[in-house]
Amino acid sequence: MTDPVLLVTGSAGLIGSQAVRHFAGLGWQVHGIDNNMRADFFGPDGDTTWNLQRLQHDIPGYRHHVLDIRDRAAVLRAIEEVPADMIVHAAAQPSHDLAASRPFDDFDVNAGGTLNLLEATRRHRPEATFCFMSTNKVYGDAPNELPLVELETRWEYERPQDFGGIAEDFRIDRSKHSLFGASKVAADVMVQEYGRYFGMKTVCLRGGCLTGAAHSAAELHGFLAYLARCVVEGRPYRVFGYKGKQVRDNIDASDVCRFIERFHAAPRCGEVYNIGGGRGNSISMLEAIAKLEAIAGKRLSWEYVDENRAGDHICYISDLSKMKTDYPGWDITVPLDNILEDIVRVLRDRGVD
Repeated sequence: MTDPVLLVTGSAGLIGSQAVRHFAGLGWQVHGIDNNMRADFFGPDGDTTWNLQRLQHDIPGYRHHVLDIRDRAAVLRAIEEVPADMIVHAAAQPSHDLAASRPFDDFDVNAGGTLNLLEATRRHRPEATFCFMSTNKVYGDAPNELPLVELETRWEYERPQDFGGIAEDFRIDRSKHSLFGASKVAADVMVQEYGRYFGMKTVCLRGGCLTGAAHSAAELHGFLAYLARCVVEGRPYRVFGYKGKQVRDNIDASDVCRFIERFHAAPRCGEVYNIGGGRGNSISMLEAIAKLEAIAGKRLSWEYVDENRAGDHICYISDLSKMKTDYPGWDITVPLDNILEDIVRVLRDRGVD
């Protein structure tokens, strides 16, 4: 019996590289697709070459393909040639702000690239599991309509019924998403449709703050990892709006991959899950600054910009109850403090100090 085969897009990025490591460790044959477009989007900070080199050094059987997912013919060939049992689609243009200045690139990568992969999978690997890394930005800024209360260091949900966070039945329209959020909505709905219409085993994972030490973070994307880099390296940092009390829930990339493993073992068609750190791994900007300063032993030089980012969330916590009900063996295993310590350690190992 041959080993199962995984194809990962965005394989030198945060989730993609963790998927490579996770499934290679389980004995899978792993193929990755990545053309380092993150460097084009974000400059040197976004360059994933260092992470690709680590994969190629650590995983001798890893097979890398330099391919642009906007290239429909190339995607069709790749899916035809790689006998994938599962496709993890983690490639994206992930920034609110960048999408506004490069709308064609944003939509062509996020929506068009996803359609290329879905149709190639339907034609050549219809039995494969298709896991799409979506985003909580598909909800736009509608979560900001929930009543909030201002505490000393964070915003918090005011009503007891909202304490667990945002569930999958929260609306995704009639709100401001940013162009990035809108392109991810298009991809998210298409992934659902290929599952429901064609009976394919597809899932949308609507990520909160996906994070970890392998993140090539930049100011425009990668909240925790970029903040940590600024603390460690002594860079100035800007906090945009909401008094620095905006809240995010953070999940380590390894916990994301553990869920993907569970889903592949018992897949569904056209499913949707919110995946984040939940309440236990939630933190505000002010709280994150204080924690990282303590871990790194350095003070951060930061300034406050009163205008928030368009479509940004004030308080977002992922409700994980549906995931835990459908896959009772899965839970968060990496607490927030461990995530922060690991990011700082790897930054220093890379010589970012």
